Amino acid sequence: MKGFSQCFLLACSTTGAVLADSIDFNSQIKSLLSNRCIACHGPDEEHREAGLRLDTFEGATRDLDGYSAIVPGNPEESEILFRVTLEKGDSELMPPKGRGERLSEEEVALLREWIRQGAKFDKHWSYKPLVREEVPQSVHPVDHFIERRLAEEGLALSPMADRRTLARRVSLDLIGLPPTPEDLNAFLADKSPNAYGNYVDRLMAGPEFGEHWARMWLDLARYADSAGYADDRPRTIWAYRDYVIRAFNDNLPFDQFSIEQLAGDLLPEPTESQLVATAFHRNTQTNNEGGTNDEEFRNVAVVDRVNTTFATWMGTTMACAQCHTHKYDPITHHEYFQVFDVFNQTEDADRRDESPVLELKDQSVLQLRDSLGKQMEAQEERIAELEKNAVNHPVETKRREGELKTRYVRVTNLVKQGFLHLAEVEIFAKGENLARSGKASQISTGFDGPAHLAIDGNADGNYQSKSVTHTAKADDPWLEIDLGSAKKIDRIVVHNRTDGGTAGRIKEFQIVALNENKEPNWVRRIKQTPNPSYEVSLPLRFENFSKEEKEAVARYQTDAAPNELTLARKKLEGLKKRFSGIRGPTVPIFRERAKDKRRNTFVHLRGSYLSHGDQVHAGFPSSLFDAPQAADSPNRLDFARWIMDPKNPLTPRVTANRFWEKIFGIGLVATSEEFGSQGELPSHPHLLDWLATEMIAGKWNVKAFIKLLVTSQTYRQSSHVTDGMAADDPLNRLLGRGPRVRLSAEMVRDQALAVSGLLSSKMYGAPVNPPQPDMGLKAAFGGGIDWKTSRGEDRYRRGIYTTWRRSNPYPSMVAFDAPNREVCTVRRGTTNTPLQALVTMNDPVYVEASQALARRMMTSGGSPEEWIARGFEICLSRNPEPSESDRLIRLFEEVRGKYLKDPKLAEKMATDPIGPAPEGRAIEDLAALTVAGNLLLNLDEMLMKR
Repeated sequence: MKGFSQCFLLACSTTGAVLADSIDFNSQIKSLLSNRCIACHGPDEEHREAGLRLDTFEGATRDLDGYSAIVPGNPEESEILFRVTLEKGDSELMPPKGRGERLSEEEVALLREWIRQGAKFDKHWSYKPLVREEVPQSVHPVDHFIERRLAEEGLALSPMADRRTLARRVSLDLIGLPPTPEDLNAFLADKSPNAYGNYVDRLMAGPEFGEHWARMWLDLARYADSAGYADDRPRTIWAYRDYVIRAFNDNLPFDQFSIEQLAGDLLPEPTESQLVATAFHRNTQTNNEGGTNDEEFRNVAVVDRVNTTFATWMGTTMACAQCHTHKYDPITHHEYFQVFDVFNQTEDADRRDESPVLELKDQSVLQLRDSLGKQMEAQEERIAELEKNAVNHPVETKRREGELKTRYVRVTNLVKQGFLHLAEVEIFAKGENLARSGKASQISTGFDGPAHLAIDGNADGNYQSKSVTHTAKADDPWLEIDLGSAKKIDRIVVHNRTDGGTAGRIKEFQIVALNENKEPNWVRRIKQTPNPSYEVSLPLRFENFSKEEKEAVARYQTDAAPNELTLARKKLEGLKKRFSGIRGPTVPIFRERAKDKRRNTFVHLRGSYLSHGDQVHAGFPSSLFDAPQAADSPNRLDFARWIMDPKNPLTPRVTANRFWEKIFGIGLVATSEEFGSQGELPSHPHLLDWLATEMIAGKWNVKAFIKLLVTSQTYRQSSHVTDGMAADDPLNRLLGRGPRVRLSAEMVRDQALAVSGLLSSKMYGAPVNPPQPDMGLKAAFGGGIDWKTSRGEDRYRRGIYTTWRRSNPYPSMVAFDAPNREVCTVRRGTTNTPLQALVTMNDPVYVEASQALARRMMTSGGSPEEWIARGFEICLSRNPEPSESDRLIRLFEEVRGKYLKDPKLAEKMATDPIGPAPEGRAIEDLAALTVAGNLLLNLDEMLMKR
């Protein structure tokens, strides 16, 4: 047979393959080809070896000069079987050396039988339309599918968990907190048939529900309170976190929730909440380090938005197509940048100011603005009344009669930070310029000098030649000319210079004529100054003044002396300053660029934004979901609707699987981040499709969907593992027992605070800094990581409100596998390390929680036995076994004896950092019980959902 160049990628063995009557391509063959062949013989045409494509029927059966890789119905003539069965060391053996292990005998037999049966290809399972199987009404839909699969394996569901265990399990799942003893006892006392369902409803109705479920979504949204990269400066975006919490509490339909986050700004007349929702994609990192290129990191952010969107809603590793056509899934390099174009048209651009931002209508800010607005209105009315009285009752009656005589003339430039030049003022009496003989000793900037220098009469000269002739830059610059004695003057001329250093300086100014006592005779305010000069003439009598001139004189006079009107104006200015300084909290949002400012989008060759290929326009990958585009040039709103289209099979499958994973600890598709060829097959495909269609039929009702899961018998089983279960189904993929899962980082901390009685119920608002060990760390590049611990109840708020800094996340949460959120996290890993025990035993939060728990335990009875029993009830929702009680009492007595010998150590253990011991409690008892309480917080049962 003729050969062909070929390379096969690393692969996972298909073990235990059993030849069936009919070989199913998706469940038996596709993973084998994907793991062994498709990397070199798949969709990526640029890197395809030997021109052979094995992910399609057409490519695999194509004539290659007299032979084909696969000849349907004829294994012996199929080149692929010849190559995979060659002797070890043969140069044509596939996979080649260094590319993975050769196929096992079972895999070869499976491949041979599939070819013999006709080598039928099929569309990838997750891209196929949803199929809803009918379920008998007499059985819970989830149990119908699970029991059927267990029966096929000769297994059955486990017995129901006891009510105490179930109450704790579902409470942890729905609100992230254990039940209080009061809630637990109320549930246990309820003997009605709907007791459990009512308990579930009460839990989902509480505000804690949204606080718990939002955490999952914030991982996807890569939410953080810092901008990332080396500088990692703080970012104000907590309003988005609050939006997510409210959305879960309000049971916002998931399709609406999704569209608002992707394109809320493009909805008709978007609400503030819908604009805040678009911060989902403003959680991308911003690089503010000196010397970086904003356009480079803007492109990085757009790439992240493409990848995050497909990971979150469609379980697709879109990043694989960023540099070339996807090697495993049918997504081309060109299609990647069609989606890139969808996100390439927003206004944000890696700017330090995070623009565009939305100022929120914070209730407290609105109330303060309203209050100040009313105060300003009242003050303006008061000033108007005082000014009216000043005009109607001139201060000096002698100024009402006869000719006006002036000694001082003051000119004030009303433009902030302007220049004023003494040569710009001329004062005439009967044709003589009196200003040149006057004195110019009073200037706002403190310059001094004789009038013949100050007043040069040159309207076109260079002001820089004589320093005493100008005021330089200052707020409200003014000059005053002293004529030596009171003189009758006819007119004043103010020149507006036009040389390069002074052009446009005088745009608005005021002229005041004052008598020998520096009392105003006349005031004129000029709104616009002609070029080059402005000339005004003084009226001869006060009674000839216009109404505006009389008011100006009155205002100036009251400005000159601290009387009631002056004080009223100062108060108004203070109110205005306060009002202008009030700003509500802000949040970065999406805003689409105008149509005439759209960016051109090109394919980035090898992923480099500097290397442009063909120009592309917005579009969506038809291989994932082929639906007609809503417009010739679709935008983000069209894209969001394409994702949430009820006919799109990926989104509901991915979403249903994600909620299942959150409840059961592992998804029906274990690789919840990957629904493509490299992902695992669903353990229960018919159940997954039924759940996906149920979500759509239920109009994306999240709470109803979660209740459906937790009310199943599958969920309510005992999680006890028998030897047989451990052997037959170690990972519980068949779901023959209840979930048994380690709590998330936030839950571990929140639970400790809850059982100790310290947990604050305060919701929403700016992030907080709970206590953490003082590690004396310094960030690289001069960035500060100082952690100023919050005071009061902010120390004890739920983990979702903790400041999330990407470069330095809260240490105790990192120990329990919390991500740094630099990128989208679909599924957190779970580790077990000694570091976790060090946290729960020694971290200041857990030490204080242990102290508070001890005090709470001592409120029940007066004996160690009663205290220990109370601790079990609070922490584990059950009574202790006799052996457990005995061991804890022995521990209590042992450490109590040590503290009796060392009162200072006892006091430290019982009161640092929580504070003084309650009156009437022996310090050694309190210290010993703190140790016992800490042990309870560290029990495996405490850190697990069972």
